[in-house]
Formats: sequence, C-alpha cells, structure tokens
Amino acid sequence: MPVELRKRKAPAPAPEPPAKKQSKVSKVAAKVKQTVKGKTAKPATANGASKPAKPVVGDTITLDGFGGEIETNDGDKTTLKALVEESKSGVVIFTYPKASTPGCTNQACLFRDSYESLTEGGLAVYGLSTDSPKANTTFKTKQKLPYQLLCDPSATLIDALGLKKAPKGTTRGVFVVDKAGKVLILEPGSPAGTFGAVKKLVAEGEGAAAKEEPAAEKTEEEAAETLKEEAKLTNGDAAEEKKGDSATE
Repeated sequence: MPVELRKRKAPAPAPEPPAKKQSKVSKVAAKVKQTVKGKTAKPATANGASKPAKPVVGDTITLDGFGGEIETNDGDKTTLKALVEESKSGVVIFTYPKASTPGCTNQACLFRDSYESLTEGGLAVYGLSTDSPKANTTFKTKQKLPYQLLCDPSATLIDALGLKKAPKGTTRGVFVVDKAGKVLILEPGSPAGTFGAVKKLVAEGEGAAAKEEPAAEKTEEEAAETLKEEAKLTNGDAAEEKKGDSATE
C-alpha cells in the first residue's frame, strides 16, 4: 500500500511586538506638526469679505458702498457717494477725535473762518467724528459752524479712510475727493495742517484757472488778428483782379 503523507499545518504567525510608548517630547512634536499642517493662512476679513486696502492720493475709489452709512448731526442718514453727488466739484472731510475739545474746536473754526473761499469753487466741507448727533449739534451750534458735522459711531468711514486708531479712537486728518472719485488729499495732521492742505489745494486750483483765462483771451485776440489778415488778403485779391480787368480792357 502506498504511504499517505500528511501535510504539516502552517505555523501560527508570531505575535506583534507591543507598541512602544510615545515619549512626551515626541507627542508634543507630533501635535505641533499636525497643527501646522492643518493651518492655512487667512486674509484679513471684515464680515466675511476681504478687507480693501486703504486708498492713497491719486487713487480713484468706488464711491458706491465706500465707508458704509453715516448720519449728519441732524440725524439724516447719508453716504460718501450721496455727499459727492450733492456737491458741485467734490467733498472735503476733516476728521477730529472729539467734539468741543480744544484742538477740535481750533480745527473746526479754521474751516469755518475760510468757509467761503474754500467752497466758492464747488467743494463741500464736512467735519467727521464718532460723536453722537446730539454732541455734534451742540458743537456746531456753539461754534456757529456753517457746514454739517457727520456722525460715524461705528467708525466705518473713518476706518475706510485709514484714520481709525486701534483699538478705539479717531486720528485727526483730512480727506478730499472729486466728483469722479479721485482722491486729492488723504493725510493725518494737526488742526492747522489739515486746514492748510485744503487751502493749498484750492489756491492751486485757482492758479490753474487764472492761467487758463489769459490763454483764452489770447486765443480770441489771435482769432481777431487772423480775420483781419484774411480780410486784407481778400481785399488784395479783389484789387489784383480789378487791375487785371482794367489791363485787359
């Protein structure tokens, strides 16, 4: 009889070695690595949207929605866009930290005393702070200010202009924008400095206009001179024709 060979059973797998205990150092390192891996850079946001860069002189800003909604010292809601549209040639807004304080009173009175010369070219002047309508109305009445004061308690417009102090407060400064949204002035400064910047801008505008007027007069004189020359030439041509006709006869 043939001998039947029995198959040997496969040996059982060797048991896995016990897991090594993680040291405290390696645990911390692993945690840091995982945190860094899962972390992504987030841009500065405001209400879920990317925070726009602060404008600079020469920029043309989108007026629609710029700085959010503010109100006048009379309590009327308004926006920068509405103020610019209501103006003839643009808007001047000077910012001040607090109504009825010495520095702010000095600044407001400088704009008050030169109000007519600053606005005769079409610019509209406003003061802007985080004060309440009541505080600004008291300030306006007491100092007999001929322009409106704007109230921005949430500092949305002040922040959009880059004149908001962290964590709270307003930097004294001045902002000028024309009808097209072009930023002509945007800078911090002293009471006299903010007023001086606007005064200089207005003076430069008047100087440019004065230069254009003589140029226009000169053009009219040149046109009159040209007409005279043309008349002489026409008369000369007519005389030459008359002489020619006489000679032919």
